[in-house]
Amino acid sequence: MTDSNSPSSAVSNTSAPPYVEPRDHALALLTLDELRTLESRAAASLPANTLMGRAGAAAAQFVIDQNRHMPHLAALPVWIVAGPGNNGGDALVMAARLRQAGIDVEVCMPVEVKPDDARWALAEARQAGVKITTDSPQSFDNLGWLVDGMFGIGLGRPLEGVFADLAARLSRRSKASGGVLALDIASGLSSDTGEPVSRSADGRAQAVRATHTITFIGAKPGHFTGDGRDLTGKLYIADLGVKPPVESCVVLNAPSLFGSHLPPRDYATNKGTFGTLAVLGGDTGMCGAPILAARMALYGGAGKVNVAFIGTDSPPYDPPHPELMLHHVDQLSLDKMNALALGCGMGQSERAKKVLVDVLALDVPKLFDADALNLISSDEKLAAKVAERGASGDPCVLTPHPLEAARLLGSNVKKVQADRIAAARQLAARFAAVAVLKGTGTIVASPDGRVSVNPTGNAALATGGTGDVLGGLIGAFLAQRLPPYEAALAGVYLHGLAAEELTREGEGPAGLTAGELAPKVRSLLNRLFYAA
Repeated sequence: MTDSNSPSSAVSNTSAPPYVEPRDHALALLTLDELRTLESRAAASLPANTLMGRAGAAAAQFVIDQNRHMPHLAALPVWIVAGPGNNGGDALVMAARLRQAGIDVEVCMPVEVKPDDARWALAEARQAGVKITTDSPQSFDNLGWLVDGMFGIGLGRPLEGVFADLAARLSRRSKASGGVLALDIASGLSSDTGEPVSRSADGRAQAVRATHTITFIGAKPGHFTGDGRDLTGKLYIADLGVKPPVESCVVLNAPSLFGSHLPPRDYATNKGTFGTLAVLGGDTGMCGAPILAARMALYGGAGKVNVAFIGTDSPPYDPPHPELMLHHVDQLSLDKMNALALGCGMGQSERAKKVLVDVLALDVPKLFDADALNLISSDEKLAAKVAERGASGDPCVLTPHPLEAARLLGSNVKKVQADRIAAARQLAARFAAVAVLKGTGTIVASPDGRVSVNPTGNAALATGGTGDVLGGLIGAFLAQRLPPYEAALAGVYLHGLAAEELTREGEGPAGLTAGELAPKVRSLLNRLFYAA
């Protein structure tokens, strides 16, 4: 790690890189307030300009390392746009270190940097002989890496003027041929929410779309949820020698958070060891949804799986999976189950509402999805009963998509998506429940304050039925006696990872069906947690 703040410090090509690519770790995701606190504390104990020096050196080393694998970029000059604040200062130090390493580099600085640290960085760049202009080239065709050092985490207003134009141009380059690196976070993207600071009239994010991001001190929630995953590209972390907080408000979901709660598969076990789940739903004409969910529960390791239909046209058995036990809801003793998953294809009839009321009275772990959520959102008494269960120590699991979340909160989708973490926390608090706010970077929030952002999943999940199978999977983990929060973490992580694995195998993202996820989840479950 480069630690100097002098212009003579050069980037090393042989030492271990001062950054890492996060993989399957329960990382602390730093909010802006947490990051500012860490920065201030670290800066107070270090010589002036040290953190900026380390950040610029880490970014320069990243480009040097990547050039070894991307010869088409390595042969061309690096072009960097520097904003007027400290993100621009990081960019200027990066340019100085690249220049000292013999790499052709040019900086576009439309507005001269202002903070003291950034002024120091400007002097570094000038002393290193970096070419600095106020104008951008008409074309990026003859340039290698393009670097966004405009605003990073410091932007609280829409991109304007030359910076808005450059963000659009960088994004077009990103989609066309790649090689766009963002420093800390793509300019125009909120580091706390993953929501762009502004959108165009047609809803597009007015922010840089990077192919790679190197972020400093720690990852941020906005890298993993909302538009963040699309705008961030591949993420790398340079900790700059700053220790992360012992506890963080938000963490990245990873197997270490839930793996120890999965039941051992000892020789002396039987189907009762792994619990009995009932999936309730399937009003007339909608029997497919609970069957999909129940099939996933089988593959997710539940000992026995029942389907309880509300409607009158249910099939006598499931030909692909006769292991499933199919009943009318009146014929199944729901109080004998180890867990219940309610809502798939359930409808919102008076009969469905009566089933929901009866289920809420049972001392059995419960998951509510789809129509069960819509019934709860439209009836204050039902909502109060859900909250009462949680307050008494029996929190339900709620799995809304953004529209269902908006109904539950008496809000709208725009507000939910503007701050997905805040919305999930509101759901968890209002209903004393574990809230699973589905979408890109699914948020899992517990009423005790724990919050996790899920890093797995892709566009293969954008098809009908994938929400049903997620409910079945979380239900299977509840039946296996995982606590509600850990059951939700396990479900969303494996559900998303299955989509990623199938995509790598050529089965997605286009055309993947919900039913194909179940066998892949089984494979992952055994490989990650039960391999001999």
